[in-house]
Amino acid sequence: MSVQPLRQAGDAATGGAAGPARTRSDSWLDRAIARAADALLDRQHPDGYWCMEFEADCTIPSEYVMMMHFMDEVDAALERLIGVYLRDHQEEHGGWSLYPGGDFDLSCTVKAYFALKLIGDDPDEPHMARARAAVLAAGGAARANVFTHIALALFEQIPWRAVPFMPVEIVLLPEWFPFHIRKVSYWSRTVMVPLFVLCTLKPRAANPRQVSIAELFTVPPTEERDWFPARSGLNRLFRALDLVGRLVEPLVPRAIRSAAVARAESFVVERLNGDDGLGGIFPAMVNAHEMLAAIGYPPDHPYRHQTRRALEKLLVVKEHEAYCQPCLSPVWDTGLACLALQEVAQRGDTPPVLHGLHWLAERQLLDEPGDWQWSRPTLRGGGWAFEFRNDHYPDIDDTPVVAWSMLQADPEGFAENIERAAEWICGMQSSNGGWASFDVDNTHYYLNEIPFADHGALLDPPTSDVTARCITFLSRLDRERFASVIERGLEYLRAEQEPDGSWFGRWGTNYVYGTWCVLTALETAGQPSDAPMVRRAVEWLYSMQRADGGWGESNATYFDPGLAGQHVVSTSFQTAWALLSLLAAGELRADGVTRGVQYLLDTQQPDGLWCDHDFTAPGFPRVFYLKYHGYSQYFPLWALARYRTRFERTLTGGAVRPG
Repeated sequence: MSVQPLRQAGDAATGGAAGPARTRSDSWLDRAIARAADALLDRQHPDGYWCMEFEADCTIPSEYVMMMHFMDEVDAALERLIGVYLRDHQEEHGGWSLYPGGDFDLSCTVKAYFALKLIGDDPDEPHMARARAAVLAAGGAARANVFTHIALALFEQIPWRAVPFMPVEIVLLPEWFPFHIRKVSYWSRTVMVPLFVLCTLKPRAANPRQVSIAELFTVPPTEERDWFPARSGLNRLFRALDLVGRLVEPLVPRAIRSAAVARAESFVVERLNGDDGLGGIFPAMVNAHEMLAAIGYPPDHPYRHQTRRALEKLLVVKEHEAYCQPCLSPVWDTGLACLALQEVAQRGDTPPVLHGLHWLAERQLLDEPGDWQWSRPTLRGGGWAFEFRNDHYPDIDDTPVVAWSMLQADPEGFAENIERAAEWICGMQSSNGGWASFDVDNTHYYLNEIPFADHGALLDPPTSDVTARCITFLSRLDRERFASVIERGLEYLRAEQEPDGSWFGRWGTNYVYGTWCVLTALETAGQPSDAPMVRRAVEWLYSMQRADGGWGESNATYFDPGLAGQHVVSTSFQTAWALLSLLAAGELRADGVTRGVQYLLDTQQPDGLWCDHDFTAPGFPRVFYLKYHGYSQYFPLWALARYRTRFERTLTGGAVRPG
């Protein structure tokens, strides 16, 4: 796609050629921004959206291979390509990590080893021997997490007593009961409901090659006794209840079990999203695919076709390798790409942006039923999902991003979209003043102690980054009209600021991300740049700047907060977040900002983009990490364009849209 319409918009707004001129129109900054904008626009789909690759650790492609062998739907050519990907991502420690360069992760390694053996790798090959030695040194596959235990039980590698007791009758429990699917996050319930069926019916994997990984256990699985190491006193109580449940299960009447399976089936089928899958996320989608087979749906049934196609849409197949994405991110990518391009043009209504926003407008969830209505039954819809389609689960983080861009593009033309988004966002504020990602007051923290929840991510509580995003949009829309909602959110953010001045980043790595979100919100909410909370954050950011002028932060900070803001390398996306933070705090002419801009200019590639090997965000902190490939495409562009916009403002003495 040509960038000429975008450049023409820049000319009209600023009187310059291909963007506003500061001291000379042909500056390095202008050329860097033009190249990056060209590259981003080249990636816009003809329908208007952007959807970049979205990568996770090797758990997901390994599980895809395991799913093919569970269902006896093996694609030999595809699994060979996935095998190349898995081997290429093995780390020096012999196993696999949750992100490049990370520590050995036992569960990921067990699944990758199993997948490679299913593909046909000889266990005596050097890479397999190294992985096996690493697993055994870590205590063996018995020490892997619950999700790995479930997968191994389905393949008859371990006994079902190694899996927490999760009968399908759970779906029949009343809402007042201590555990109910309404009390956990959207991602948990969509994963768990079909999993309840699988753990109850205990179907056997086809495993056509009869592969075993007995060599990964230090003690034969039939002799292992300590499958669930206790984590706390409450956890011990739940383990005791687990034992009671196993004793009582044989007494459950068949009619109740049948009713429970039917309830779970109804839940899943209602949320299949056509070819976009249950919950739009791989773990839920693969569980649904296997569940439908387990309860008797034949291979030619339309639902089986849908679940299969949904999984296939997640594949990234290249000439020499392939992997499976955890989900697809078109709404998130499109919203952020539009914001970056609006900053480049210094106006919001350029043709490429409008093309993207009209695509988004058609996907706003207005009257569709959603699980969020369990807590807000009278609230009208108005959100956007993260994926192409996920009707039951609009995303509170995506919604203000999209509405913010619409507000900058055409507040009259998108007035209904914007108003419905604002209404829904206000209605989804939690009682502590913050916002979560999908639910209201999803804070039943004791549930993280149940044996199933060894990942500690069963819930969706409010977070600083999502809260900041909502405040940013509402403040831009009408600060006075939403004053009380905004103030409650600001109070939440004041309480969440870390002692060093930063904010935790739940959905981006990590404190640099959280700090960017909050400082952006504070600026739009009218907080002065000399406010103590702002100055503490600014001081922290400068203290974290690296010698090369950039910023970088490792995912290890989710394990050790003492490493906040630190890494062995700088990254383009974290440098961009830091620059956007500092510019929001009024630091335009600071030496640190200049050095950060120079870092982005120096590291831009000839194709106009930036190359980062680091994963950019957690799916679940300490458990699951992600790489948004788009982050190195639109965030550095946004930061450079914002710097140019702010610099021009100081020369002209006037405000420039949309900065």
